[in-house]
Amino acid sequence: MRIGLITADPDHQLLADTTDLLTPRHEVVTLDPGGHVCPGELADVYLLKARTPRALALAASLERAGAPVVNSAAATARCQDRTVMAELALRAGLPFARTRTVASLAGLAAERLRRPVVVKSRHSRRHDLVARVDDAARLSALSADWADEPVVVQDFVPNDGWDHKLWVVAGRVFAALRRSELTAGGRGPALPLAPDALPPGWLEPVRRVGPVFSLDVYGVDLIDAGGGTPLIVDINAFPGIRGQAGAPEALAALALRIAERGGRSTPHAMTGTTEILGEPRPK
Repeated sequence: MRIGLITADPDHQLLADTTDLLTPRHEVVTLDPGGHVCPGELADVYLLKARTPRALALAASLERAGAPVVNSAAATARCQDRTVMAELALRAGLPFARTRTVASLAGLAAERLRRPVVVKSRHSRRHDLVARVDDAARLSALSADWADEPVVVQDFVPNDGWDHKLWVVAGRVFAALRRSELTAGGRGPALPLAPDALPPGWLEPVRRVGPVFSLDVYGVDLIDAGGGTPLIVDINAFPGIRGQAGAPEALAALALRIAERGGRSTPHAMTGTTEILGEPRPK
């Protein structure tokens, strides 16, 4: 099988470990969406570990040529627009933070805030805006650098300051705890968390995110909104999933399964990983 990686960073831990599992019995090629891309012969499947406009355009062109891409360009784009993300999640009945969209941070500054809110860049990207705003002074300070930034606004929900970070690869769930980026003192390292240590009922909405957003590999950030009630505050297509035992094996198995089928997988279908290091099953 020929597996393509759409990424500017093939040495990322998850991708590097997955590549080690797949080679030498399978060919792994990298397409850097930031450079001059000449795909040549199509791969049997592509893993889209990039979210830039050029990466999405490249993924879409490969899909038009008939190659399966995980996650699809359209599914990835839905997670890049936080307005679309919130609308889709809430319409599906997921416990997602209530979200409204404001054309610019300067426009929000013209409002009178009655309670603490969280403001985020509408378009998710590296080093985007994510901040808690308690008063006009804080909003004014942010506006000095982000005045024209389109934002989404969510009411701040009191919580213990910890994000529950859950990652899913073809239905297999991995988890960790990390300090919220809204807390003082920085986020710090992720702490191990067994999925079965989550409060009852938390895994069900996390697994539902996959079919709702047409994602095979994704991350969900949740907080405890009180009394063990989960609240989803963010969804990411193809997150890093660093340091999670079994994640590279799950990703390699997913890639091979889709490559063998010649198309997109059934969301959350489980599979073993014995084929990764051996010859793939015949089509």
